[in-house]
Amino acid sequence: MSFVKEYENKKAIIFTDFDGTVTLQDSNDYLTENLGFGLAKRLELNELILNGAMSFRDAFSQMLESIPTPFDESVEYLLQHIELDPGFKETFHWCEQNDIPIVVVSSGMKPIIKALLQKLVGEEAVERIEIVSNDVEVNAEDQSWRISYRDETPFGHDKSRAIRPYSEARPSGSQQKLFYCGDGVSDLSAARETDLLFAKRGKDLVTICRRDKIPFTQFDSFKDILKDIKSVLSEDVTIDQLDENKRAL
Repeated sequence: MSFVKEYENKKAIIFTDFDGTVTLQDSNDYLTENLGFGLAKRLELNELILNGAMSFRDAFSQMLESIPTPFDESVEYLLQHIELDPGFKETFHWCEQNDIPIVVVSSGMKPIIKALLQKLVGEEAVERIEIVSNDVEVNAEDQSWRISYRDETPFGHDKSRAIRPYSEARPSGSQQKLFYCGDGVSDLSAARETDLLFAKRGKDLVTICRRDKIPFTQFDSFKDILKDIKSVLSEDVTIDQLDENKRAL
């Protein structure tokens, strides 16, 4: 379900990646490294993605197919080991109080995302967070599973497609601000659809933003993101003042 019409008059929308952004570890990498074919093979496939020798979709499928663990056990394993950014909970509650929607835009799988979010903010709260992601097909008999991609692209889920309807729905002259929070190269196309990208410090995404002059500012945790969003919406600072490319001029 899309909330484009419902959100078009909100003063801001926060779009966020999930793994490595809301979570402190990437849940899919964690499964692959610990229950699948391991770190070395995962890094080998990552290199092929970065070199353009293999699509993200094909490499990601190989990673997940290497995991023999039933789906329900895989989810439970992640609940025991994956930590979430504690600043996200504070951000979520502030957004609730200020009528600002949060939309999770992820290459991960919806049941895993929902389970991890429930652990952090509670089951009822999760129902108020829009999740745009891939899904999973689970065999009810033996809990074997495989990813179900959202679209036909080499990414499996082109995140810019999820955000573009929101940016295009803004009325002419609208003051609505669109923010995106991410840590990976797959977040780049999504970021181009928004006004400001929060890029996780120390990641390749920061280097690319500097190279391509994409408006961005770095963050270490969601506490940083919340502080900056509050400042922009209260007009204490402008997006240009936060943009590290503009500040470097």
